[in-house]
Amino acid sequence: MAESTKTYLKKRALMAVRDYGVTLTQFRNAINEWAGLNATDMECLRLLFLKGIATPTELSRHTGLTSGATTAMLDRLEKADLIERRPNPDDRRGVLITPAKSATEKAASWFESARKAQDELISSYSESELEIISDVFERFSNLWAQEREKLRKDQ
Repeated sequence: MAESTKTYLKKRALMAVRDYGVTLTQFRNAINEWAGLNATDMECLRLLFLKGIATPTELSRHTGLTSGATTAMLDRLEKADLIERRPNPDDRRGVLITPAKSATEKAASWFESARKAQDELISSYSESELEIISDVFERFSNLWAQEREKLRKDQ
């Protein structure tokens, strides 16, 4: 491959990654608005769906919110029947936050069209292409985690 072709393809790939990030953020913002939630509310839900359970302190650290703002966020999510507060068996004064039973189904319905479109798109690739796609996204995820850690160390 000629160097100019590789240079062009590298630029194209990096622009595609950039555009993917931008359009994903725009999609998430549209979902947030449609669902009547803000970006931090949805970030909290994503973490809870991944972990299953968290303390308000963990959610505060993850979202960057103050404890008061975290409480207000949890109040909104509880009012929307998306989370449940439960007593923390390890701390009488503490609570644990879990997704409400109906939250998974409710949130899944918000993304149904997107999931179908993703499945249709990803199904159009061969096994070898899927290996490359998976590798690229896994490596970029690791890259961003490493860059995030560098920022934390510099603080």
